Amino acid sequence: MADTTTTEQAGPAGQPSLKRVMGSKLLLFFVVGDIIGTGVYALTGQVAGRVGGALWLPFLIAFVVAIMTAFSYLELVGKYPQAAGAALYTHKAFKIRFLTFMVAFAVMCSGITSASSAAKAFGDTYLAEFITAPMPLVAILFVIGLALINFRGVSESVKTNVVLTCIEIGGLLIIIGVGVWAVLNGNGDASRLVEFDTENQTMLVAITSATSLAFFAMVGFEDSVNMAEECKDPIRIFPKAMLWGMVIAATIYILVSVTSSLLVPADDLEAAKSSALLKVLDVGAPGFPREVFSAIGLFAVINSALINMLMASRLLYGMANQRIIPKQLGTVHPFRRSPWVAIVFTSVIAIGLVSFVDISVLGGTTALLLLAVFAIVNVAVLFLRKEKSAHKHFRAPTIVPVLAAIFCLYLVTPLSGRPARDYKVAAILLGVGVVLWGINWLVMRATHSEEDRQPIEPPVG
Repeated sequence: MADTTTTEQAGPAGQPSLKRVMGSKLLLFFVVGDIIGTGVYALTGQVAGRVGGALWLPFLIAFVVAIMTAFSYLELVGKYPQAAGAALYTHKAFKIRFLTFMVAFAVMCSGITSASSAAKAFGDTYLAEFITAPMPLVAILFVIGLALINFRGVSESVKTNVVLTCIEIGGLLIIIGVGVWAVLNGNGDASRLVEFDTENQTMLVAITSATSLAFFAMVGFEDSVNMAEECKDPIRIFPKAMLWGMVIAATIYILVSVTSSLLVPADDLEAAKSSALLKVLDVGAPGFPREVFSAIGLFAVINSALINMLMASRLLYGMANQRIIPKQLGTVHPFRRSPWVAIVFTSVIAIGLVSFVDISVLGGTTALLLLAVFAIVNVAVLFLRKEKSAHKHFRAPTIVPVLAAIFCLYLVTPLSGRPARDYKVAAILLGVGVVLWGINWLVMRATHSEEDRQPIEPPVG
């Protein structure tokens, strides 16, 4: 059977398709850049505060759970090489539009919240090292700038990502190099690498609580499947690009965490909060100019926000094509071949978040919701085994999605040591999602013509 995934085809309703520009190398950089993002910069101190000096272990466990879930994503993107990712797989497996909408809502919340957090960090933290500028104006202009790059086209966006990812990796390699230099000169305390914070908690709770945080640093691999319609031959290139990207990111994370623990006690890392890596730099290389690392952080937040806004707009585009949300959100610009309506929509939401919402309370909650989404995807891949594909594609060993679903569900529960606030905020967010589903259901019924409309369930799910 001829491969139809690499050809340029007309999009839904005769409109142009998205432009296929991403080969294996650009996809690899997309995965690495999305995973690394700003997670390790922000989370190193928090993970140390929960587990102690052995902060490399939660990152390693998070990588194992993430790569098992990635196997499910790879099987599904090979079988259905379309935009919308987890929402598409949920829709095909369970055919419950309410569940599909809520999965999409959770993924979109994660992406836009991450981008909005990066926009605020850009103005509040990194740019503030160089100039004083009014907030939230800087964050709003930052989001608008990302929207323009996104609208310009995926080719320009992913090439920008390559440059920014190289800068990000360079910053983390500086930390690793400083650690190696310090250890070779007799500094560092290797005993910290096996220290666990068991005060007021068991070792298991210390590890799992820290892992639930570290897992947020490993997410991002799943965003790449939303770009399937802009990849050349996605069925062939996805397995190597995603798996190698995750291995590269995890290796860097573990080396950074080992370096941090060797040079700085866990209590000091926790006290430094989001500046934990600057603390490592100060201890390992006191004369190193902090401005250089701040500049690298500036580029890191730009990259993180750009990739998340790319993902969010493609998610809405794919959902519109599946007729889960109004088809207007899937409109593609005839010349730029980018989903411009979805780009505008997601950018407006991000501007609202940076202007009126305390985004810091959403971080742990979006990680919680993503773990629930991963559990659903791991179950969906098993449900969809009965639906045969006309082409060959990657297939995960059956035991892998089973174990991944169990681990993800465990990290969702309070047994993992997750704070109660995450569940309270999650309940509020899901309530907002239910309200939006109801509005969406009414809009879909009002705008779709009878011959164009598919049966739609009432919002009781």
